[in-house]
Amino acid sequence: MSHPQRIVVGLSGGVDSAVTAWLLKQAGHEVVGIFMKNWEDDDDSEYCSSNVDFVDAAAVADVIGIEIEHVNFAADYRDRVFAEFLREYSAGRTPNPDVLCNAEIKFKAFLDHAMRLGAEKIATGHYARVRFNEASRRHELLKGLDATKDQSYFLHRLTQAQLAKTVFPVGELHKTEVRRIAQDIGLPNAKKKDSTGICFIGERPFREFLNRYLQTKPGPIKDERGRRIGEHVGLSFYTLGQRQGLGIGGVKEKGAQRGGGEHAPWFVARKDMATNTLFAVQGHDHPWLLSHELVFDDAAWTAGEAPAPGTYAAKTRYRQQDAACTLITGGAGTASGGFRLRFADAQWAVTPGQSAVLYDGEVCLGGGVIASADTLTTPTAPADAA
Repeated sequence: MSHPQRIVVGLSGGVDSAVTAWLLKQAGHEVVGIFMKNWEDDDDSEYCSSNVDFVDAAAVADVIGIEIEHVNFAADYRDRVFAEFLREYSAGRTPNPDVLCNAEIKFKAFLDHAMRLGAEKIATGHYARVRFNEASRRHELLKGLDATKDQSYFLHRLTQAQLAKTVFPVGELHKTEVRRIAQDIGLPNAKKKDSTGICFIGERPFREFLNRYLQTKPGPIKDERGRRIGEHVGLSFYTLGQRQGLGIGGVKEKGAQRGGGEHAPWFVARKDMATNTLFAVQGHDHPWLLSHELVFDDAAWTAGEAPAPGTYAAKTRYRQQDAACTLITGGAGTASGGFRLRFADAQWAVTPGQSAVLYDGEVCLGGGVIASADTLTTPTAPADAA
């Protein structure tokens, strides 16, 4: 951005968006802040802190010397994000609300609103970068320079039109530097801790939260041999690889089996929606938890078209190391428009509903929603075992 522009910044009340606004103002841009309110169901509770966050955002705007507008996108969030979130959980999958929230709210509803305000660009406090590739004449989404904070995974559904209108100033920095800047310029939220809750819903006991929206349908928990080892409260409330909150006890294996043994922890390994059965296995590296291949659909590619089949890297969950893989278009087990990833090393607890995101070095190419995964052994526990 060589000339001053009118840029609308999404101010969340956190330190990253605050420093984003300050950096853009320092660079000579006309900066306007917008605080997005996207959740209203229990806004006065201890978990939903939007009132506190708005006070923080307003204080930041005051220090930086910019205007701030409070905008309510709660209806959009409920219709476009939360309804889909509940549909996926009801189907036994584990969706990623932050991916959907970015695609539908921050870079659609918010972007549209900013354009109505006469913005030339929008900015958020995400740790990612945008680069224009002269050779391809396309915008590329890049990882943030701070590998421990990179958020490109959550942004992989952004389109060329959205990337062309977006800047991520803190993507060029490390988090320690962002904190230092905030402290140096006297931002009131310089030491505010990072939010780790569901996008816009806050940090709260998750099962208790879902309980208000989904029906509980208890059923058996079984081991790989089909033996009943406990009872679950409803398949929607568990995710593959989950270790806590299973309430399993009493089944002892003789000897160390598959890295297990009688004291080895139990992990959720499979959900059978037809019989309302949750399967759990002992040992982190049990074959039912390991996959060399997955199928994903509902793909979104930042270039506007799928990359050529070939060798890339991918993440099947946030904060995972990039894993070498081969992208296969179509083929057995994929629906129309689906893709298959084949990994060099087995991936742990690949979870339907989560996002598989593809990378070519530091460039995030896009990705899709995991539909299924092939485990090292096919889970076929006898359904009639007691």
